[in-house]
Amino acid sequence: MSVSPGGGLRSVEEHLADILAAVHPLPTRTVDLADADGLTLRDPVRAHGGIPAFDNSAMDGFAVRFDDVSAASEAQPIELTVVADLPAGGSDDPPLGRGQAARIMTGAPVPTDADAIVPFEDTAGGLEDSLRVVRVLRAPARRGVFIRRAHDDLRPGDRVLEPGVLLGPLQLAAAAAADVPRVTVSQRPRVAIVSTGSELVEPGMPRAHGQIPESNGLLLQALVRAAGGSVVVRERVDDDGPGLRRVLERIAVGDDRADVLITSGGVSAGAYEVVKTELGDALRFSRVAMQPGKPQAFGVLPSGTMVFGLPGNPVSAAVSFEVFVRPALLALQGRTALQRPGLRLPAGAAWRTPPGRRQYLPAAIDRTDPARWTVGPATGGGSGSHLAGGLARAEAYAIVPAEVSEVSPGDLVDVLLLGG
Repeated sequence: MSVSPGGGLRSVEEHLADILAAVHPLPTRTVDLADADGLTLRDPVRAHGGIPAFDNSAMDGFAVRFDDVSAASEAQPIELTVVADLPAGGSDDPPLGRGQAARIMTGAPVPTDADAIVPFEDTAGGLEDSLRVVRVLRAPARRGVFIRRAHDDLRPGDRVLEPGVLLGPLQLAAAAAADVPRVTVSQRPRVAIVSTGSELVEPGMPRAHGQIPESNGLLLQALVRAAGGSVVVRERVDDDGPGLRRVLERIAVGDDRADVLITSGGVSAGAYEVVKTELGDALRFSRVAMQPGKPQAFGVLPSGTMVFGLPGNPVSAAVSFEVFVRPALLALQGRTALQRPGLRLPAGAAWRTPPGRRQYLPAAIDRTDPARWTVGPATGGGSGSHLAGGLARAEAYAIVPAEVSEVSPGDLVDVLLLGG
């Protein structure tokens, strides 16, 4: 990698630290497990019951006394009298005397007198419904084989889940298996999204020369939902004041009250910067040492609403959300991990980076060789903030430090995989 000197802009870490310092986790609520998917756990989950709840069979076969069958072989099979049939869900605990067995299904409680399970495959005639005598052809490997012991996984009172985790299918299944019916979760952040710019027109609608399709609203709405937020308002406003003022009034109270306001556009040095005009006293406008996404704004309104002023170019908006807004939304929900896990991959192509600014390059992963993934630009235009089409091919951001001016093939690059 070629190295160049840094600049005098504010660092990404400084701007993010100010944002996270302003976060106050949202209130909690208690919900049924069926309603908790995609929410963030706020109180620990402790097992109400043990897993497994009782000794049960890991195989379809026969519950036996180990000493009765320890010498069984195909040359010298041992015959046992079948005295009970035990399906899963049954509660019988039949006594087993010497030379006796109980046919048992996977998951059924193991009789107190049994200390091993012989699978059907190790018997002769074991699958016959009317069987009264079974011949054991192979001895169990040891006492206790194929018995799932009670509380092997969790004991009552053990912690199943820690606060701050995202509740997905596996976490909810674990809680249910531990006999936990309800969990305490964070409320979803209520988010308002405002795209600013008189040049913006809804996709598919007639446009005058100089107008463009509005895409940031849909982009940010989807990103908010993926981060666990709920979009209560999504508006486009012109570059004059009344439209944004009306939105600010709307989200201060009532059904459209918002915990977070995200604007795109209107934060740089242009002549028609509506966010600066309407919110200049409430926000700090910064120049951050990153590309794309150098102009940023952040502040908290008197109502408590956190405001993120993002650049208007689509790639800048997407990167800015990932770096600054997503961690804040997760922190509002009490999430313990605020950043995506990263990889370090070799570059599969060469590209240049901006001097003195950390680059967040929309990137694609080449998985042709499963033993050696490589990363490269998702578009031939690199990380230009206007290259919205390339976002469709991006599945990651390649992060290049500010002091690096050029990436060469084979250079190791930090990568954030997107999605989830």
